[in-house]
Amino acid sequence: MSGTTVVTGLGVTAPNGLGTDEYWTATLAGCGGIGPVTRFDASPYPATLAGEVPGFVADDYLPNRLLPQTDHMTRLALVAADWAIADARVETAGYSEFDMGVMTASSSGGFEFGQNELRRLWSKGSKYVSAYQSFAWFYAVNTGQISIRNGMRGPSGVLVSDQAGGLDAVAQARRQIRKGSKLIVSGGIDGSICPWGWAAQLASGRMSQSADPDRAFLPFDPAASGHVPGEGGALLVLEDAAAASERGAPVYGGIAGYAATFDPRPGSPDAPAEDSGREPPLQRAIELALADAGVPASGIDVVFADAAAIPELDAAEAAAITAVFGPYGVPVTAPKTMTGRLYSGGAPLDLAAALLSLRDHVIPPTTNVSPAPGYRLDVVTGPPRPAPPAAAGAALVIARGYGGFNSAMVVTAAGHTAAEDSTEGSKS
Repeated sequence: MSGTTVVTGLGVTAPNGLGTDEYWTATLAGCGGIGPVTRFDASPYPATLAGEVPGFVADDYLPNRLLPQTDHMTRLALVAADWAIADARVETAGYSEFDMGVMTASSSGGFEFGQNELRRLWSKGSKYVSAYQSFAWFYAVNTGQISIRNGMRGPSGVLVSDQAGGLDAVAQARRQIRKGSKLIVSGGIDGSICPWGWAAQLASGRMSQSADPDRAFLPFDPAASGHVPGEGGALLVLEDAAAASERGAPVYGGIAGYAATFDPRPGSPDAPAEDSGREPPLQRAIELALADAGVPASGIDVVFADAAAIPELDAAEAAAITAVFGPYGVPVTAPKTMTGRLYSGGAPLDLAAALLSLRDHVIPPTTNVSPAPGYRLDVVTGPPRPAPPAAAGAALVIARGYGGFNSAMVVTAAGHTAAEDSTEGSKS
């Protein structure tokens, strides 16, 4: 065991691309996947746009026996897991089933499946409700179905959280790799684009009500007015670096550092005042993740921002980034402007984009955005930006969840040496 965790496989299902290559090509071209909702009639609702995964027909990828027992979200997750495992060139038959695990994040579970069964209950009666309702709606269903399909009975679990949960799940997977597990499938695939899920998301007050796909999701822009929700995300295969090298596995890069912090309740005595000398929680998460990775701020080539598109949240994130890196001190990007916010799937998709960015020495753009000068951020807009020749080979991914959850993760390029210590990430 080397103590270093690497990513050997990626499986992506995103609103602007089904599959890793299609997603990455579209992202570098600035092609978005946001449009009017098609999975149900959203016209009576104040928000009518979403990022929906295009061209996905579950029957093309999964056996018929799985279709009656799975939500649309879980079908996406099963296919993404298949692709990630194949991409890592893993033959699961060569492993003990207890050496392989699954660690995912979920913010809602199978909402669409649950809604359909509740409709049958109320309109027809209990005998018309599917027996699969007992688990198809559940938060841990993606973990369970991936585990069953691939014979993975090692350390497994689910992080019930939204955007930040995707990073937290990968951090939990890294812990299990360090404890001796040989392989963990981790990340998140989310989606609740159905009336029940839509009502729940609208309750946050953070959804954009713009009907123009090019003007609906504008983080760090003066016209920012909320996010557009989406479905999909990414699953990653994590392995110990030495074990991956021994079997000749392809390596995208390493999970070098992680930290999580929590915002205090607004107005509470724990909230850091400007003159208190205490760092805001998001800034602290970034600094702890860098320390865990052994990478200085100057060693980060690009920041993949959380990009909430809520003015006060954008301001807080910008303040944290500039406090660590200095004004305009590091390129910042948010390719999620092309997909929408994918909740627990969003941060893993950013991890995939960060690893591909380091591999190809290019920074994907933040589309449609004209950054507000007051944020003092070097937001990458327009065409993709080539990484400088002196790039250090490290990227920072930031994610924040509703309710005050902050997570930050440092990933490094394949072959990059980061001074990973013996800790398992930081939490405060």
